[in-house]
Amino acid sequence: MFMVSERKMRTRQVFAFLLLYVIASVASENSSTSRGCGLDLLPQYVSLCDLDAIWGIVVEAVAGAGALITLLLMLILLVRLPFIKDKEKKRPVCLHFLFLLGTLGIFGLTFAFIIQKDETICSVRRFLWGVLFALCFSCLLSQAWRVRRLVRHGTSPAGWQLVGLALCLMLVQVIINIEWLVLTLLRDARPSCAYEPMDFVMALIYDMVLLLMTLGLALFTLCGKFKRWKLNGAFILITSFLSVLIWVAWMTMYLFGNTKLKMKNWNDPTLAIALVASGWIFVIFHAIPEIHCMLLPALQENTPNYFDTSQPRMRETAFEEDMHLPRTYMENKAFSMDEHNAALRTAGYPNGSLGKRPSGSLGKRSSDSLGKRSSGSLGKRPSAPFRSNVYQPTEMAVVLNGGTIPTAPPSHTGRHHW
Repeated sequence: MFMVSERKMRTRQVFAFLLLYVIASVASENSSTSRGCGLDLLPQYVSLCDLDAIWGIVVEAVAGAGALITLLLMLILLVRLPFIKDKEKKRPVCLHFLFLLGTLGIFGLTFAFIIQKDETICSVRRFLWGVLFALCFSCLLSQAWRVRRLVRHGTSPAGWQLVGLALCLMLVQVIINIEWLVLTLLRDARPSCAYEPMDFVMALIYDMVLLLMTLGLALFTLCGKFKRWKLNGAFILITSFLSVLIWVAWMTMYLFGNTKLKMKNWNDPTLAIALVASGWIFVIFHAIPEIHCMLLPALQENTPNYFDTSQPRMRETAFEEDMHLPRTYMENKAFSMDEHNAALRTAGYPNGSLGKRPSGSLGKRSSDSLGKRSSGSLGKRPSAPFRSNVYQPTEMAVVLNGGTIPTAPPSHTGRHHW
């Protein structure tokens, strides 16, 4: 019995030792990895989940949200394209799609500055930064040219002209970046990550020129007679102005600020934050307003103003041209004779004759007329009964009567408005 209990004690000690060894090994592995990341994660992707360096997670989340919004805008643009009827709004659809594609690339490039750099990552950074911004700035410049034409003349260039201009302007930056990579990697045989911050900024001079040209042309979009397009020009102006501010800020920090503050490890975060900020400015101040204006119903520029007395009044209906109705009542002498006799009777001629008037009643009538004039009454005008005692059919009455002139109703005592 004593031997059996001794064996059990030894077995328990062995199991406890093995358990402590496993716990110690797991603890040592966890200490070698960053907090918040898995055990099998490669070291170059640690910044995507490292809770000790929270900037990577924040920038990653903001960039991911911007990429989702951009994809949603592209989907809305494709779905609503058949319902756009205004040709001036339909022409820049390809240009809008190209701009959204460049913005999506900017959000995606942000992840290349979060992860640790190697030869491939550095080559992607150096090439795509200038090309993607050149694409977005070229699209903005083409949009400014389009809005300038719309504000001044009311018409814009064709869609293929806008897209062709943007692609040609972007092609210049593609050539510049290819030459830079070839000269530094192949001729000098230097690593792709071995470049100075000033070299990186100098390769982006063409992007700065495009941005300044867009800002200058956007100022002229606010002057013109077609005011409905000035709002588009205002959004282009705001987008380009905010982009200038962001570029000045990140270049200042990248070239001088981080060195002065002794934050040499903050070059990649500076560039990543600049990418995210630029992408959101493109989405909020240009992509969303442009797509919103495109989906709005078309407005009529030349809507007639019926309350404008300076313009000649136009006939809304033409009975003479559309409905060839007999206009015999216009030349009916019976109506004119009745009107004439009725007017003479009202004026004081009982028989409807101007030449025959009783002589005895001349003095009486003259004295009565003088008395009436002295009392302030001028009497009835002879022209008043012409329109008061005779039945005159209106055009609507003729139409309702089948084209013939209707007779006066039995209860007619004067002019009646139908």
